[in-house]
Amino acid sequence: MQYDLIVLGSGPAGLAAAVAARGRGKTALVVGNRWQDSPLAKAEKIDNYLGLPGRTGYALLEAFQKHAEDAGVEFVVGRAISVMAWNGFSVAVGSDVYQGSALVMAPGVVRQAKFPGEPEYLGRGVSYCATCDGMNFRGRDVVVAGRTPDAPEEAAFLQRIGCRVTYTAPKRPDNLPDEIPFIAAGKVEIRGEQTVTGVVLDGTEVPCAGVFILRASLAPTDLLPALETDGGYIRVDRAMATNISGVFACGDCTGAPLQVAKGVGEGHVAGLSACEYLDKQNK
Repeated sequence: MQYDLIVLGSGPAGLAAAVAARGRGKTALVVGNRWQDSPLAKAEKIDNYLGLPGRTGYALLEAFQKHAEDAGVEFVVGRAISVMAWNGFSVAVGSDVYQGSALVMAPGVVRQAKFPGEPEYLGRGVSYCATCDGMNFRGRDVVVAGRTPDAPEEAAFLQRIGCRVTYTAPKRPDNLPDEIPFIAAGKVEIRGEQTVTGVVLDGTEVPCAGVFILRASLAPTDLLPALETDGGYIRVDRAMATNISGVFACGDCTGAPLQVAKGVGEGHVAGLSACEYLDKQNK
């Protein structure tokens, strides 16, 4: 489906951008995790959001979500695993692809570092999407490094289509099927030759042909390698525009302070700037 604006990130910045776009009559799709799973939802008290002191993070996010839904913003719960910039932007979320004329990056801060060997073997045995690449490993050994609540479901999918699955995480998740072998490990190292040949899990070597790394989100530069950064944050101007035409960024991904008020303000600016960009393109 075609949208005027696709927003990657369902936090305060992303929702503010989407609401701003709806206020200008644009269609907007937000791709992200459930707001209830956000670390902000666990905040006991937020005192520095103007006019609403003492609210819990949960209460603020609930209000933000309702505002966006009432404004007509559409939502897809999931992880963007690739972005292709051609005739707008094609965003892959699992096995589905969504098309947008402009893109707002609001993924927050990706705090999980890459595993050793992950960048080197991406596309050569390392994958971020079970439904996209699972059939390539049918009948072969794979390891799922689960770091999201829905990772056990993706591991079960791989097993159903004929992969021999081993699941690893620091702690066994409650919803992992009993028939899937589990190895408790915090450290994951990917090894290979031309392609992946195995992983080392806290010192234990496990042979495999593929590794599915399932994190809550990918770093923005994994999705758009040409994106300019500064100190690990996306570089933007005062209009929240990046160095890539049609791509805007807002919130924690642009740098400190990592606060709700800053995210909402930047999100509003990014949404309006994206609308201005779209209007110029249409002319």
